[in-house]
Amino acid sequence: MAEIKIVGTAHVSQQSVDEVRAAIEDFKPDVVAIELDPARFTALKKQGRDPSVSDVLEVRNFNSLLVQWLLAYLQRKIGIDVGVEPGAEMKIAIEEAEKRGIPTALVDRDIRLTLLRFWSSLSIIEKIRMFWALVVSIAEVDDGREIDIESLKEQNVIDSVMEEFRKFSPNGARALIDERDAYIAHQIILLKAQKPEGRILAVVGAGHRQGITDYLDKPQTLPPFDALAREPKSFPWGKVVGFGVTAIFFLLLAAIAFSGVGLNVLLYAFLFWVIIHGVLAALFTLLAGGHPYSALTCFCVAWFTALNPMIHAGWIGAYVEAKVRKPPVSDFRKIYEAGTLTDMAKIPLFRVVLVAALANLGSILGTIIYFIIIFPVLGIDPRIVISSGLHNMGVFASGWM
Repeated sequence: MAEIKIVGTAHVSQQSVDEVRAAIEDFKPDVVAIELDPARFTALKKQGRDPSVSDVLEVRNFNSLLVQWLLAYLQRKIGIDVGVEPGAEMKIAIEEAEKRGIPTALVDRDIRLTLLRFWSSLSIIEKIRMFWALVVSIAEVDDGREIDIESLKEQNVIDSVMEEFRKFSPNGARALIDERDAYIAHQIILLKAQKPEGRILAVVGAGHRQGITDYLDKPQTLPPFDALAREPKSFPWGKVVGFGVTAIFFLLLAAIAFSGVGLNVLLYAFLFWVIIHGVLAALFTLLAGGHPYSALTCFCVAWFTALNPMIHAGWIGAYVEAKVRKPPVSDFRKIYEAGTLTDMAKIPLFRVVLVAALANLGSILGTIIYFIIIFPVLGIDPRIVISSGLHNMGVFASGWM
């Protein structure tokens, strides 16, 4: 029967590097399973082709990409503070295995799929909290706050951190932790079937060790592998809300038109929609460090994209930003090597993604603010205008029947 040993590591820990090296030396595994997917494996070994800017624009997964970059920056800053390159323990596992002629197995789920499932699983509130937590964590690390990396591998500390994460974002914890525990366990079970009498050494993050062990002890509790390896199919709440906003806006204009308050009120209602969305989308584009052409573009299109859930102002702004800035493929490497957030913000590709995210945020805020202030600004009573407008619309419709 195959013998399995799981080493739980911290990704920026010199002690973890030493533990992995010692485990390979002492355990003498027949295969080393590593918590990496092919994309991170090639990135760790600095091989392969970085995605092109057109790849980023085509996928349009700007928010999750921004989260990925900020998480990588946070991990890198911690690594710099403790003098260990992020992922060093995975790298040493690969190097030691290759030196001894031991095959390696990449047992983690594709990072792009994980991030897609993670981001799509979050509610709007969870997404806002996630961004805020990232900003706060980065500020603390940049401010020189010390972190005891080795304590993060202690089971009681891990349990406490996991419990807090589940309270903070239960959906995010499921996608980032639970699903990957199950995915890695599936892969290790497959390795057991291939090497029934062999020794398997698994090098994983300390936060995954207990979950993987539980699944290996009780494989009947594992969710189906196919359910873990496919893109998420969730209810399109964003599109439903978007079409709802469009319907409410046009119903509002129709109610104003039929209420008899005057054509000038109707024109002002439409003009404020254009101005509020345009100004906020352009302002947030400039806050992202976007080019004035990108800001002007967002100003011009935001009113329309706010009425069309199939397209967003940030997407168009990002396309213009990419055309103006012309970020090279090498920007991907620069982003992952940036020493400060200021340095990262100067990289053209980062600005393209940030423009997309913040311009969309500006447009969303424009919609919220519009419906809050439109009636006080126009100086009309919404109850009277809407009720009389809907009544007159009904009378007009009945006259055609």
